[in-house]
Amino acid sequence: MSLSSDLQFAVKKNSPEWPVVKQGPAIKIPATEHVKKEKSQFKTCVVLPDMQCGYFRDVSGNFVAIHDEVAINLAIEFIKETKPDVVAMNGDNADFAEFGKYRLTPAYQLTTQKTIDYLTTLMARLRAASPLAEIVWLEGNHEARLGNYILDNANAAFGLKRGNIPDSWPVMSLPYLCRFDDFNIKYLPGYPASTYWVNRKLRIIHGHKVASGGSTAHKYLATEKTSVLYGHIHRREWAERTRQDWDEDKTILAASAGCLARVDGVVPSVKGGTDLDGRPIPCTEDWQQGIAVVHYVAGDGPFHLELVPIHSGSMFYRGKIYKAEKKKK
Repeated sequence: MSLSSDLQFAVKKNSPEWPVVKQGPAIKIPATEHVKKEKSQFKTCVVLPDMQCGYFRDVSGNFVAIHDEVAINLAIEFIKETKPDVVAMNGDNADFAEFGKYRLTPAYQLTTQKTIDYLTTLMARLRAASPLAEIVWLEGNHEARLGNYILDNANAAFGLKRGNIPDSWPVMSLPYLCRFDDFNIKYLPGYPASTYWVNRKLRIIHGHKVASGGSTAHKYLATEKTSVLYGHIHRREWAERTRQDWDEDKTILAASAGCLARVDGVVPSVKGGTDLDGRPIPCTEDWQQGIAVVHYVAGDGPFHLELVPIHSGSMFYRGKIYKAEKKKK
């Protein structure tokens, strides 16, 4: 055997037997004509909560989405029409079931690359729908799974970057794998500390508090000094509290817009279960779909929050019904 053959054999022998995770597809966004909105002191922020993008395989090996493609398409059509100044995704947009804490059946394995490819395409679609908007993605506990998995299982690989590009994203990070720089997506890492301030009176977080019976909002009101829009719980909630201050009474709110994931039990969760082949069994989750719209004045100005529910593939907002079909492959 030649030296070259020996080297090839050694490389093959020591190479991983599983597919290597790589970047999502390179996508060029076509130029679009953008009609500017009429000038107003109010700006608009659309909030997209908990998409939980991911897949499992059916009995034939085909990928089945655990995110709700119809609900996500609705949100994109809404953004395309309303032309917001900010689009904020408040975390858990990637499910990353393969890196999670729940017991994993083979049906959910080898789905990470498919998820990365879908999210990359989704970010391209989102940028095409809102070419002038600031697009922000807050890290949630599910996005944090990727870094935590590397720390626990391949510590030496944590934080590795491409050679001689010290300011780049680590190669095993969501912003790099999904090409955030290509689409000018701002990523805010550091769950649960990551925060986006809409203005000085309202901040967006992913959140880590959970309470049953619709009372998570009250947990935030017990500790927050400003209004907060949170995710994590996949339920629509809204609560307010008015407190006395030295100069005037102050009212703050805590609210959740729900989620854009499927709500029929296919997302791995405490309540979910699988059949003997490892496929999810449909069940009723106490989750609700929707988005949030915030009209606000920058700085110390006022804001107005609206929760927009999604029911059975349709969304009603200010006298108009939005409908979206599942995107064809």
